[in-house]
Amino acid sequence: MKVQNIIILLAIFFTTHALGASKASVPSLSTISNLAIEAIEKKMNITGNAKVSITPQKLDKRLNLPPCLPPIIAALATNRAIKRTNTVKISCNSPQLDYPWQIFIAVRVDILYPVVVARELLGSGDLLTRTNIAIQYVDQSNLRGQQFDTIEQVIGTRVKRRIPANLPIFSDNLCFVCKGDTVSISARSSNLIIKTVGQALRDGNLGDRIGIKNMHSNKNLYATVIGVGEVEVRM
Repeated sequence: MKVQNIIILLAIFFTTHALGASKASVPSLSTISNLAIEAIEKKMNITGNAKVSITPQKLDKRLNLPPCLPPIIAALATNRAIKRTNTVKISCNSPQLDYPWQIFIAVRVDILYPVVVARELLGSGDLLTRTNIAIQYVDQSNLRGQQFDTIEQVIGTRVKRRIPANLPIFSDNLCFVCKGDTVSISARSSNLIIKTVGQALRDGNLGDRIGIKNMHSNKNLYATVIGVGEVEVRM
């Protein structure tokens, strides 16, 4: 009899627990907002040192929410990649309704990356130094080119075109080797490096292949820009 009583009690306990778990309740506005944020986070794939801000629309406190049976489901309304403005659908089954309840919430996502920007107005020919550039977090929507995330990458380069203060510095704005510059030429083979000097015949950026005049032989050659004032020839 004791064993039977224990089994009955356990059955009552688990039945009561299951009923309690599926009991409908009215979700709070903060719960809905948090579910919307979680849906965005699951979809995002952020790399690097980005700063991310996710802001759901502010819900009206007068919103009449029905009691929801768990689980409450949050999902992106479309399958597209995360943009600045997104729509999240929150839905649940409700004992008060003959159909699933749902609400659509607009969610703003701001993604900012650390990039090198101009501290002041920079003009053509200006040399980049630690005093006229800085690192700032910039919204990804304003990054439409090859930018730089450390100051060391651009120290010693020169500006090719005007850059307003507080705007990102892109690769196209600079020359790592400018036309007429004296450059260091490294001629490399598998086991030998020969260094000499030359003169750049045109502007070049990292990875660009440009014409160089060898100052010793007075001959023209093509070399790849590998750094500020440095080019390389493969032998």
